[in-house]
This record gives sequence, C-alpha cells and structure tokens, in this order.
Amino acid sequence: MLTCLVTGSAGFIGSHLCERLLADGCRVVGLDNFDPYYHRQLKEQNLTALRQHPRFSFCEADLRQGPAALTAALPALAYDAVIHLAAKAGVGPSLREPAAYMENNVLGTTHLLEWMRERGIRTLLFASSSSVYGNTPAIPFGEDEPLLARCISPYATSKLSGEALTFTYHHLYQMSVLNARFFTVYGPRQRPDLAIHKFARLLRAGQPIPVYGDGSTSRDYTFVADTVDGIVRGLNYLLQHPGTYETVNLGNSHPVALLDLIAAVGAAVGVVPQLAFEPEQPGDVATTYADNTKAYRLLGYAPRTPLAEGLRQFAAWFDAKPELSAVPLQAR
Repeated sequence: MLTCLVTGSAGFIGSHLCERLLADGCRVVGLDNFDPYYHRQLKEQNLTALRQHPRFSFCEADLRQGPAALTAALPALAYDAVIHLAAKAGVGPSLREPAAYMENNVLGTTHLLEWMRERGIRTLLFASSSSVYGNTPAIPFGEDEPLLARCISPYATSKLSGEALTFTYHHLYQMSVLNARFFTVYGPRQRPDLAIHKFARLLRAGQPIPVYGDGSTSRDYTFVADTVDGIVRGLNYLLQHPGTYETVNLGNSHPVALLDLIAAVGAAVGVVPQLAFEPEQPGDVATTYADNTKAYRLLGYAPRTPLAEGLRQFAAWFDAKPELSAVPLQAR
C-alpha cells in the first residue's frame, strides 16, 4: 500500500487529490495549517468525507515551524512520497504581503524538503504555477522557456523559487522530483476568491461582475479532475523512474477570454451577467496557455473536460451549497 503525505490537503485541489488517492487504494496523511486567506469553514467542509475514511489521517501543522515540528506532528510512517500543494495563494494579495508569501512558500518548502531529507523520503511532486511564465512572448507556454526575468508578482517568484529549491535537493540528495505547473484550476470546492466562484456569487446576488481591463485577458481554465489525474500520473511516473527531475505543465491547452468566461458562467448558473469595467490589476498576466506536449509524452496526460461541462459541475455544487453566500470571500 502506497503511503503519501499531501500538504494543503484541506484546500480545493488537495481535498480532491486525497479522495482520488484513497480511491486508488493509497494510505493518505493530510497536512494543512488553515491559512486565513479564505475561511476555515470552507476547508473544514472539504475534509468532512475524508475524515471518515479509514486510510486517511489529518494533521494540523505549519511548515514554517520547521522539520522538528513536522516530525512531532505527523504519524511516524514509512512515507513513499510527498505531494506538496500547500502554499499561500493568490497573485493580487502577494503584492500587499510579499514577505508572507516568501515565508510560507519558500521557507515552508525548504523546511519540508529538510524534513524529507532527514526522514530519507526521496519522492516529491511539487505544485508550481502557470504564474511563473509571466508575460512571456512564447505562446503556448513551454517548460523550457527561460523564466528568471519573467515573474511579475511575488506569488510567481515564490513558486519559481520553490522549483529552484527542488532542483537543489534533487542534485544534493538524489530526490526524485516532478514540478507540476497548474493552470487556473476550477470546479466544485473552488476557492471563493477565484474568478468562477466569485462570478457565481455575484450573479446569484444580482450584482455586476467587475471586468479588469477590456476583458480580452485569457486563462487556460483546467477542470480539477483533470489536474488531479495529472498529479496522480506524475506520482506514478516518479515511482517508476527513480532519480528523475522533470517539470511539466498541467493545463487544458485552450485559453478562454475573460468576457467569454463570464458569459459561460452566466449560462451555467442561468443569469445574464451585468458588467462593470475597472482598470487592469497590477501583477496580472495577459494570458496563460499551456503546451501539454511534454506532460502527454511523459505521463499520458490529456485533459478531457470541456469548459461548459466543468462549469455545469461547478454550478451544481454551488447551487447545492446555499450556505456559501453567508461565508465571506476571505477570512480577513
């Protein structure tokens, strides 16, 4: 039985991933610090079904406290792999709190890697982000694109720094590593601050949707089940190829313009959107567009969920949770 540690397990992607790993027969230990970026109540809901599973255990701990604190908090198991999703999220807030992003995402990752080194755990899948590409002129985004001078937000910088750290530990301590760059993941349980969830709330409340810029910016929206499938395929690849170090995109390879997304969300929830145009936000990139060629070649990764179907599933979840409207978009 494969034993995996999943950091960020109470989050949107993390809870879906834990459910998939359990369905595949793994033992899963989840770790989360319930960062107040969004309300703890939502994260606790994500864990409800997981807590009832006999092969799942959960630990509330903070990576910033260091390797010794992790050892004290986590079950003393023989971990086969670590999937590191925990991070302080969001481009915009990182402009307001850059030091907090470095502390959580860079120092926290360093502590996790040190804990792995001390415990002799040699397999890591690290969740990176399409944000590392910045406004690169190379479209679609390929993993070999030079990125050192591309990051345009502290969040992006923290994620690229995490990739640099994983290479250091691969080089020094022979860790097998896959950096997976996620592209705008959406679906049931999506974070409340992200566009699709925020738009659904506003539409249901009869409020206009803010459009930053002229609405031509685009994102490569990727359904959560497709992202999770890519993670699991990446984990299997690492276990079958010890000593490897790779970086792959896990996107949908189909950018959608902001105005088209708003129309699609409106169709999914059955409300005609009203728009309120606002100035562009600093730190936002013009487009994201994943080249999935490498992920398909190495992992067999091929996303299957069209946007309309993914939004239908999101809307069904959202409509089944009327209490969401009473939960603040952010805890602070």
